[in-house]
Amino acid sequence: MAEQKGMYGQTPTGPTDPDAWLAALDDARRPQLEELDARIRRLAPALRRYVDRGFLSYGRYSYRGRSGRSGDWMCLAIASNKQYISLYVGPISLEPFAARLPKADLGRGCIRFKRLSDVDLEVVDEVIIASAATDGQTITP
Repeated sequence: MAEQKGMYGQTPTGPTDPDAWLAALDDARRPQLEELDARIRRLAPALRRYVDRGFLSYGRYSYRGRSGRSGDWMCLAIASNKQYISLYVGPISLEPFAARLPKADLGRGCIRFKRLSDVDLEVVDEVIIASAATDGQTITP
C-alpha cells in the first residue's frame, strides 16, 4: 500500500484519532478548534469524523474532473496552521458567503481566520450545512 501524502506532498504526522488530534493542539488554539468541531458535529451529526492527511475531517464525497481524474475527498476539514485556523469546505463555492465573512481570508474551498471570534458563526454554520450536503455524492464540473 502506498504511503498516504498530505497537502503539498508532505507525509502527515501526529495523531490519527480525532480526540487525540484535538488534545495535541496548543492550549491557545485547542478551545477554538474544539468549539468548531462541536459545531460541525451538532449541525452534521451523520458525517463520519476522522483524521486524514493531518486534518480533522468529516464526511466524504467523490469527484470526477474534466480531465477524467477522479478520487475521494473530505466534505469538511479543520486545521490549525501556524498563523491561522482553516476550515476546508469541499466542493462548495464560498462566493455567496464572502461578503458576510469580512475578517476571513477565503481561498478556493477554504476559510482562514486567526480566531474563531473573527468570523460570524451563523455564516460558518450555513457553510457547514452546505458542505455537509455533499457527503456521499459524486461531484463533476
